[in-house]
Amino acid sequence: QVQLVESGGGLVQAGGSLRVSCVASGLTFSSYAMGWFRQAPGKEREFVAAITKYGATTSYADSVKGRFTISRDNAKNTVYLQMNRLKPEDTAVYYCSAGLVYLSRNSGSYDYWGQGTQVTVSS
Repeated sequence: QVQLVESGGGLVQAGGSLRVSCVASGLTFSSYAMGWFRQAPGKEREFVAAITKYGATTSYADSVKGRFTISRDNAKNTVYLQMNRLKPEDTAVYYCSAGLVYLSRNSGSYDYWGQGTQVTVSS
């Protein structure tokens, strides 16, 4: 079965950096666009970033543009989210997702989801 497993979350001070990773199995990774979403307590899940199946094109939420970078390594079935200049408002559970879509910002467009990894940014 398809599995997406995130890792790399943790506690970091404001202004710091963190990289979260997501390893996929059970699917043809290079056939899927990948997305990162996040959900803070009491809030809806929101789009963070997406990348096309070969990594040629990316898309970002305005709130993270210029600070976060999404990338992928199809040889390792892995997608990354490098997060720099972190802010307390970036605190959330971060989820990776896979879908046969083109850079969709809609969570409903993605077929598979990981269990999430907690990122906490202290002020």
